Amino acid sequence: MKIIFNAGLVVFFFISNIQIILSQTPISNLSWQYVATRMPDEWYGSEESKSVAENVLLYQRDFGGWPKNIPIHKPLTDAEKAKINDDKGLNDAIFDNSATTTEMKFLVRMYNKTKNEAYKDSFNRGLKFILDAQYDNGGWPMFFPLRKGYYTHITFNDNAIVNILEMLRDIGANKQLYSSIVHPEFFSRSKTAYNKGIDCILKTQIRVNDKPTVWCAQHDEKTLLPAGARTYELPSFSGAESVGIIKLLMEISDPSPEIIVSVQGAIEWLDSHRIKNTRWDFFTNNAGQRDRRIIQDPKAGDMWARFYDLETGQPFVCDRDGIKKKSLEEIGYERRNGYSWYTDAPQEVFEKYPEWKAKWIK
Repeated sequence: MKIIFNAGLVVFFFISNIQIILSQTPISNLSWQYVATRMPDEWYGSEESKSVAENVLLYQRDFGGWPKNIPIHKPLTDAEKAKINDDKGLNDAIFDNSATTTEMKFLVRMYNKTKNEAYKDSFNRGLKFILDAQYDNGGWPMFFPLRKGYYTHITFNDNAIVNILEMLRDIGANKQLYSSIVHPEFFSRSKTAYNKGIDCILKTQIRVNDKPTVWCAQHDEKTLLPAGARTYELPSFSGAESVGIIKLLMEISDPSPEIIVSVQGAIEWLDSHRIKNTRWDFFTNNAGQRDRRIIQDPKAGDMWARFYDLETGQPFVCDRDGIKKKSLEEIGYERRNGYSWYTDAPQEVFEKYPEWKAKWIK
């Protein structure tokens, strides 16, 4: 008997089985981001999804956005609903951690299935919130209305601006997902906001000897220079937040010469700042705690630091005292294990780059 192995077919069945398992899993056991955008298409518009939608409408702040890190899809008691309703005036509407854009992506799926005008109105309030929050220079803060502190910086952290620009791009292009929900007056505004956002990305890109490199997780909203956030998030070259920006630029269908140079410079910088043959190692420390470190391993792939020193280009980590250290062993247990200091995310852009380069760099 001859057995024919079809890898593509195996992958298809594997993914299909995973989707079936997840579709049968109670939504309270899933993440809000998964429920908002990745449930089976037929689920949106179901009675269960309508209950979730009521929560989404309830959590929307008076300013038009939503707070972050809330499992919006989980059932609420009457007391909880009353408290959320009382909180509608809070100034905690935010773009960080995929907040606001995630709720809007859910609402558009619900509207396309139900044509419920409440979903359409809520989505457009969110879109107006995004458009009103944009700085004249094209960037976005973390919160709107503005809150004092590092929250006013142009926020690339956790793909906040990338998420916004991807949505505005698709709205401006009149993609089918958004074509029936967006109020007519917001189409042209979305196009303009998207173009300004791309221009802001080009203007904030860190240049060394006039050569474009990568970006910081946040940039000063006035000077556009790299800026700090929390005490352990110092101004730096970012090996993590730059990835989403590069991918966004690479997806532009007709890039300008400036965008081509920007992508090429960022890729070259990441390529020269690999931490080669490195991986995470999890172990039990002398105190009996689960701990982690990075180690050299000739069989491992490459990693990148989240932060690189702006003067030396060397990777660093940092504790809550704000003092740069070279290794994880030099900072405390809490920050060592409670933050994403290293990543292999840039590998994704290197996989896409050859095709992009062949197309645009002659």
